[in-house]
Amino acid sequence: MSIETPVLRRTTPASATPEATPSAAGILHLGLGSFHRAHQAVYTAAALQPAGGDWGIVGVASRSRSIVDAMHTQDFLYSVATIAPDSTTLSIPGVHTDAFVGAEQPERVVAQIADPGIRIVTLTVTENGYSYSPATQHLDLDDDAVRADLRGGAPRSTIGQLARGLQARAAAGGAPISILSCDNLSANGKHTAKLVREFLQELSGSEGADALAFLDRGVTFPSSMVDRIVPSTTPELRTRVSALLGARDDIPVPAEPFTMWAIEDAFAAGRPAWEAGGAVFTSEVALYEQMKVRLLNGTHSLIAYLGALTGVGTIPEAIRIDGIARAARAVLNDEYEPSIEVPTGVDIRAYESELFERWENTALGHRTSQVGTDGSVKLRQRIPEPALLALGRGDMPHLIALTVAGYLSCIAPLPGFDPGLHAAAMTDASRERLAELAATARDGRGLATRVIAELHLFGVELGAEDAFIARVGELVDIIQRRGVDAAITDAVSASQTPTKEMQP
Repeated sequence: MSIETPVLRRTTPASATPEATPSAAGILHLGLGSFHRAHQAVYTAAALQPAGGDWGIVGVASRSRSIVDAMHTQDFLYSVATIAPDSTTLSIPGVHTDAFVGAEQPERVVAQIADPGIRIVTLTVTENGYSYSPATQHLDLDDDAVRADLRGGAPRSTIGQLARGLQARAAAGGAPISILSCDNLSANGKHTAKLVREFLQELSGSEGADALAFLDRGVTFPSSMVDRIVPSTTPELRTRVSALLGARDDIPVPAEPFTMWAIEDAFAAGRPAWEAGGAVFTSEVALYEQMKVRLLNGTHSLIAYLGALTGVGTIPEAIRIDGIARAARAVLNDEYEPSIEVPTGVDIRAYESELFERWENTALGHRTSQVGTDGSVKLRQRIPEPALLALGRGDMPHLIALTVAGYLSCIAPLPGFDPGLHAAAMTDASRERLAELAATARDGRGLATRVIAELHLFGVELGAEDAFIARVGELVDIIQRRGVDAAITDAVSASQTPTKEMQP
């Protein structure tokens, strides 16, 4: 008779044990996904390991019950599987004290933010979760959820929840609190603060005025940069982790060995000692963010789109293709690196070398479809400024143009072109709109013009660069008529040829 593997709980014998047992919750986290559980939670466990403390985390899933239900079943425990090419190690952070679904209990989100015991709210809701207009960078007042939240009732948008929660906190006495964004947004702390302020300014009379006054005296919005590759959990991983653990874990999280967190040390009501886990407290968060968003994320996007179009399902498979590796090195070294200022103490050559080691981690299996998802928002954060800087000095950023061409070919292919199953698996809020534009475009130039110049998907300034638009369109045509290999060869060769004059 077989013996059923016991479910992971605090009383279950296992090969790994919880690293922390918080005495109370001091953090509310919005966005209970894999990244948070393999990043902020791990740093918090390191901070609590020496002596415990009241920095436990209440996790809020946006809509899905699956993680929340499993967390309750498993005493809020799960394992992080750190996967290197030659080994897998398990750890159990053990820092969560509760979990619930925000869409089911939106009024509880407000109540938790108002609770004086909560001193930090952290967010990993993705770039799409901030309800702002990419074109204006301001709160999107045409967003249905935002408009409903402004009318009253239990808020459902992230910004509405933050604003209404801070409003309730102000009314309850105004205990200080910090809101810490951990998403890939430029100056994410300032950006979040601006959106919350704009929401409160839309409220009439004293309803918003009191909360705005509290915002000025008792709330801080530190900026941060987060970095760790966290692929999707697979059934195979669950089986392997449960065998290694000796207990059934239904929600393990895979992650690479590398991890980084740079944080602005501006907390209104204290913070955990996250430096115990290796976090860097610095006044140069913007430089860390710039380095990561462009060198890592920008290059990662190029690898994902080219890989998907080549027909490979994972980033390690893609980076092993010679042409894609050459394109990645060219965009990183020649187009992104000149656009950044390196943070103090960072060895940029070592950092870049480590990036390729991370992408080549075959054991991790990060999927091209996952990295390529939500490109309409992600690329807006990654490509416009480096592209404009290159164009401003008279250089055509051929590989950034190839990134955009690859994205359009995956998400909005011209009629008659099949980008493949990995591109089809990418999700994007703009897919339907872009597909409509592609359906009536005569060629790549027509599609690029509609998307970049008319829709301003990547901002107004880049939308005015006719030569760049023409180059994107040309590369779209090469991809869809001659193949992605031909487009890579064309872009890499052109990037190695000095630009004498750019013609639109």
